[in-house]
Amino acid sequence: MTRQRSFKQLVRTRMAKTGESYTAARAVLLAAQDAPGAAQPVLATSDETIRERTGRGWEEWFDLLDEWGAAEKSHRETARWVADQLGVVPLAWNAQAVVGSYERARLGRAIGQHEDGFTVGVSRTVAVSVERLYEAVVDESRRAGWLPEDRLLQRTATRPRSARFDWDRSATRVHVAFDAKGPDKSTIALSHVRLTDADAAAAMKAFWQERLDGLKARLEGGGSDA
Repeated sequence: MTRQRSFKQLVRTRMAKTGESYTAARAVLLAAQDAPGAAQPVLATSDETIRERTGRGWEEWFDLLDEWGAAEKSHRETARWVADQLGVVPLAWNAQAVVGSYERARLGRAIGQHEDGFTVGVSRTVAVSVERLYEAVVDESRRAGWLPEDRLLQRTATRPRSARFDWDRSATRVHVAFDAKGPDKSTIALSHVRLTDADAAAAMKAFWQERLDGLKARLEGGGSDA
């Protein structure tokens, strides 16, 4: 099924739930897609792809989330619930794709927008063990090698799975999840949350993309912090 056909089905689903005309329902969904800072369609991927990756299509996921009451829950609660259904961590792409698409399609939010502000996510796969990757992020002395403007203030950490930080003593937070893919292969998924607007989100996404590229290069190149 193409993404366009999936979108039309979402319009019809919204019509059935709200009583809106096709034009009105379509306008609401397009508003989320065309909102300032939007950089992708309402749906994260095609119906076929999300079904292959998760076992359910978009309408099935949205009906399931409606039944669970996701419209009244926070993004974090919904991500945890979807992750539990999939057997993955909440920051995993599959979970975030389902939740983000639901929020845009059902709740009319802009890309990356949640109830407490904007969120950006960046992930990388690194050819080192998950323990080494974890240490490179959580250990302050090692972190300085790839994050010279270190503004992370640790809140919690669970070795070697996750860590949470305040950012620059502001209201924003940085959440990091680690996943072992093999003895010498692991992934890092970083989310920066509670950002004020789409511009701040775009700036921080570019910032973290560059910094995680540096982390990957340093570890795979055998840097002193590896």
